[in-house]
Amino acid sequence: MMDTTFKLIAILLYFAAMLAIGFYASRKNNDLDDYMLAGRKLPPFVAALSAGASDMSGWLLLGLPGAVYASGLVEAWIAVGLTIGAWLNWKFIAPRLRAYTEVARNSITIPSFLENRFRDRTHLLRIVAGGIVLVYFTFYVSSGMVAGGKFFESSFGSTYLVGMLLVAGVTIVYTLFGGFLGASLTDVAQGLLMLAALIAVPVVALINVGGWGEMVDLIGSADAGMEEGTNRLSFLANATWVGVISALAWGLGYFGQPHIIVRFMALRSAKDAVAGRRIGVAWMAICAFGAVMTALVGIAYFQANPGITLDDPETVFLVLAQILFHPFVAGLVLAAVLAAVMSTISSQLIVCSSALVEDLYKLFGRKASARNELWLGRGGVILVAIIAILIALDPEASVLDLVSFAWAGFGASFGPVVILALFWKKFNAWGSLSSLVVGAVIVFWWGNMPDEAWGGAFEMYEIVPGFVLAAIVGIIVSLVTHRSEAAETAEISAEFDEAVAVSKGKEFVTSEA
Repeated sequence: MMDTTFKLIAILLYFAAMLAIGFYASRKNNDLDDYMLAGRKLPPFVAALSAGASDMSGWLLLGLPGAVYASGLVEAWIAVGLTIGAWLNWKFIAPRLRAYTEVARNSITIPSFLENRFRDRTHLLRIVAGGIVLVYFTFYVSSGMVAGGKFFESSFGSTYLVGMLLVAGVTIVYTLFGGFLGASLTDVAQGLLMLAALIAVPVVALINVGGWGEMVDLIGSADAGMEEGTNRLSFLANATWVGVISALAWGLGYFGQPHIIVRFMALRSAKDAVAGRRIGVAWMAICAFGAVMTALVGIAYFQANPGITLDDPETVFLVLAQILFHPFVAGLVLAAVLAAVMSTISSQLIVCSSALVEDLYKLFGRKASARNELWLGRGGVILVAIIAILIALDPEASVLDLVSFAWAGFGASFGPVVILALFWKKFNAWGSLSSLVVGAVIVFWWGNMPDEAWGGAFEMYEIVPGFVLAAIVGIIVSLVTHRSEAAETAEISAEFDEAVAVSKGKEFVTSEA
């Protein structure tokens, strides 16, 4: 009973800190631009940790350690792919997107940027892009709430509903008032908490089992008692080329994740992307290494202590924390799991709200004052949250199956579009629209086909065919539908050149000058 009390105190302190940050940020929000993009004043440290924390979710502390614990280092290829993808995203996309979204009529969302970039007067591109964001992220938010409910159910013996509503309620409150800045600042605290936990747990556990050499020997002994040929210390044990490519391909998803790349748009300047890249990728590399080490030292620990069993590999991080630390410290480590879940929910709520208000409502609604637009943004958060809660009332809701390939859906649909829009002058609205649709459709179709179909072709992660085909279709359609309107083409071309110059920290001089 006392152990549970200490853990609850730690969790409640964490909740209080998140709410305090949210209320602090609320005082900085004066209009929709502040609420959705923090007025483009985000320091690189905040942007980097916010992007990382909102990206990783519970996968980093539960999914990855569980996969490595069960199957070995072959599962770590996903972490390698994600780290490479994050580096490429910060290196090439961040500075160009930061510059271009401001040059293109100060676009504060990806759908509005695409419309402004291509001068799409039909608004069709913005509506389709906003709709994709809204639908996918509503499911994503719901999945995070389900994870929160299950966390409290398994960690504290509470009912699923109480846990889900508690996590949802706290996250909604600080997001509702704090907006993008509140979500970003809480992400920083959550990212630091995750980092500390992913260093402390494997280090203390490694000391407990007797060091590196003893850990390797214990893993070897554990593997000897499993199926013949098992070697969880090998990156290639039981691996196939399809499996390795599929794992590495997770990195492709970064280019199209709205809740991640919107952090680039909020940077103070394009030059800040350099510092952001160094901080963000370092954070990710350390956290990913800590997650993998947690799994490996977990194998050794449970081999050395046969009286302790691990029923679910995905709980290896949680179980080790509760065994090795004082209950209050264990509570803080448990809070790191909540941090991973809540940071993602808050970021996705803001993106959903922006899609609802900036990309859909403002196209058809009456013009509102800056203050009213701010409250419309908050209303969007509440509306999306209510729908997500209704979906999450059923912990076995079938929509959760969709979340497993939502990363691929965003990566394959938005990824090629963002890259081509930023780096190819001739890319146009019809090419962008077709690329969005093809990427989303291919991922949905491929992800629902049985793996054994077509000689096992569908074992390949759906982001690979989706991304490649979406890029090819976007290029072909742009070339076929290209039309030359001198004034508009010159304007778009000049805007493109200005964005390139600004992204490199250079002063743009027009040809007229």
